Amino acid sequence: MDWNQVHAAIWRRYNRTLRPIRRLDSLRRGDLQGVERQWQLLADNTQRFIAGEPSNNALLWGARGTGKSSLIKALLNEYAGQGLRIVEMDRDDLIHLPEVVDELENEPFRFIVYCDDLAFSAGESGYRALKSALEGSLEMPPENVKIYATSNRRHLLPERMADNVASKMVEDELHPAEAIEEQVSLADRFGLQLSFYPFSQDRYLEAVDALYPQANDRHRLHILAVRFATERGVRNGRTAAQFYRANGGSDPSTDS
Repeated sequence: MDWNQVHAAIWRRYNRTLRPIRRLDSLRRGDLQGVERQWQLLADNTQRFIAGEPSNNALLWGARGTGKSSLIKALLNEYAGQGLRIVEMDRDDLIHLPEVVDELENEPFRFIVYCDDLAFSAGESGYRALKSALEGSLEMPPENVKIYATSNRRHLLPERMADNVASKMVEDELHPAEAIEEQVSLADRFGLQLSFYPFSQDRYLEAVDALYPQANDRHRLHILAVRFATERGVRNGRTAAQFYRANGGSDPSTDS
């Protein structure tokens, strides 16, 4: 892999190799709406990482379609020129994470290992490799690799009522069940945790307005955009982008 020419790669489990990504999403920071706070915190952490200063692994969790994955794409476009590279891995491939990290350790670049929609079912063992990569075991994690993950779950592992029932009180002190301890311990290894919540209607319309800066009839545009979101049952940045694409990028408020 020539990382001077390749800015991102994806792990292919069957070949057990990294494949260069040639067609990168061109998303930039200015294209993101409603996630300014999350962007700033993530960008600050990434800049420290690139500079070799103390920085954290990052977990972006919350409602679907609110910009978690988009922030990662925008990060690469923002900082690739400063030596940032990204390796994407599926959740099911995390058992190979130690091998990937070993391959990256001696490269003169800063690598984010990115896992989208990260969550584990009961009985899965892949999260143990992730825990070791986040904070190390006997061997410390390499200084040039960080883990950035997105998830709809805050704790990454399933939470069940039985786990709470198994908790107990000892002299007025709560002792969580072992299952809860394991759920929380995995998420706790991400030093930066950013939350994403469903868009309000005003925020959704702000995202639509950003896509249509020269709208002919903004009132009608908003009516059509709200109708589009209502039919899908969700308001978020993804829905705004889908509304834009559904109209071929043209202003629907000009239609009779």
